[in-house]
Amino acid sequence: MEMKNANSHPVPVVRLVIPNSEGKVLILRRQNSAYGSGLWCLPGGKIDYGETAEEAGARELREETSLRCDSARFLFFQDSLPLEPGKMHCINLYFECAVSGAVLLNNESCEFAWIGPADMARYKITFRNDLALRRYWEEKRGE
Repeated sequence: MEMKNANSHPVPVVRLVIPNSEGKVLILRRQNSAYGSGLWCLPGGKIDYGETAEEAGARELREETSLRCDSARFLFFQDSLPLEPGKMHCINLYFECAVSGAVLLNNESCEFAWIGPADMARYKITFRNDLALRRYWEEKRGE
C-alpha cells in the first residue's frame, strides 16, 4: 500500500487582519513552531474539521492573543502553493476583524507589533502574509 504524503492535500487556513484606529494591523512573531518560527505573521491558523472559517478565526484569535472577535468580514482568498515539493499547500482565507480586549500572547508567539505599509520592510513576514497585507492596504486606498 502506498503511503500518502501528509501534505498531499491543500490545507484551509484563516488569517485575520485586525486594524487599529490608526489603520495599522496586528502581526505576531512566531516561536515554538515547526512553521515560521522567528518570523512575523497575521494571527490565524488551520481550520479544524467541523468548524466554519469564522469560528476558526475567532478560536485562533482567542488562543493566540486573548482578543475577542466582535465581527469579521471576508476580504479575499490567497493560494499559497508549496515553495518546495512535499511542503504545505495552503488556501488562506483573509478576514478583517473588529476586536475587543487586550493582547496577551500564548506560547506560539513571543512578540506583537502594529504595522502600517511604511513599516513592512522592517519585519520578515512569512506565509505570504506580506502579499496579503499589501493587497489589503491597496484595496483600502481604493475604497
